[in-house]
Amino acid sequence: MKTRLAIFIMTLMMLLAAPAYAQQSVKPRNGEGVDAFLKRNGRQPKKYKEAFFELNKGKLGKGNTLLLGVAYKIPPAEAARPAYIDEPLFGKGRSHVKVKSHELDGACFYIVSGHGGPDPGAIGKASGHELHEDEYAYDIALRLARNLMERGAKVHIIIQDAKDGIRDSRYLPTSKRETCMGKTIPLDQTARLKQRSDKINSLYRDDKSNYGYCRAAFIHIDSRSKKKQMDVFFYYQQSNASLSRPLAETLRSTFEAKYRQHQPGRGFSGTVSTRGLYVLRHTDVPSVYFELGNLQNVNDQRRFVLSDNRQALANWITEAFVKDYAKHKD
Repeated sequence: MKTRLAIFIMTLMMLLAAPAYAQQSVKPRNGEGVDAFLKRNGRQPKKYKEAFFELNKGKLGKGNTLLLGVAYKIPPAEAARPAYIDEPLFGKGRSHVKVKSHELDGACFYIVSGHGGPDPGAIGKASGHELHEDEYAYDIALRLARNLMERGAKVHIIIQDAKDGIRDSRYLPTSKRETCMGKTIPLDQTARLKQRSDKINSLYRDDKSNYGYCRAAFIHIDSRSKKKQMDVFFYYQQSNASLSRPLAETLRSTFEAKYRQHQPGRGFSGTVSTRGLYVLRHTDVPSVYFELGNLQNVNDQRRFVLSDNRQALANWITEAFVKDYAKHKD
């Protein structure tokens, strides 16, 4: 009796919220079950299945199956979504995240900044300062994670520093505080990579039943000759090529369009390819590995030392994720 009352109240709240948001109706795909249908439309089955049944009484087949050609009402997500998310990792003044839209409802992301802990990654020099890859990749990763949360996504920040937060300085001080979600990052390289892949896979085992779209992003900055200016390179998983390659291509086309808009005549030579990198081979989630530039090159360094540029990189990646998720739902 209590369960039925709770379902009734939840459904009533959704219906009362509906006038503020257009009631969405969608037809199922051939052979699609209720769980898959809800996940495709950004609704976690555990939260929304009973409300879905209430909204669509009389339109379901035997055993609450979906009927082809019938448009089913989608329970409004807004009534069950928080208006704000608190994430202390973003630092003072940025930890309180307002959920501005729901375009990534039903999507789950695993954001991984490269290196960290005992491993600084690539090291460049600018104006007498050392630029450590792990610090700049982490700042971009935090900005990306915050963007995704603002759009309603579930986000796991895999590599974490409890003190840094999002920083606007040109030169980011280095530390060895980073952890893999609270666990000490090992000295051994293979152990470090295994730790983050294992953590993502563990989270994914629980997430995949609730989220129809899960993606991992590995954020890195390369180290080449000082003379070598680089565009952004995107590496997809061979094992999940049907999902990760289209994402990588959407990322590339988004970056190309942004450079055409903001730097006409510059051109863009970033590429999409696959590589046998450990994290791509051992992570179950469809993943893309980013190389965002050359930390040794003076021109590329501007891409990282200016906080507005770090934010722009995060914004462009976010835009590509939104596009890819929209394609996934179509």
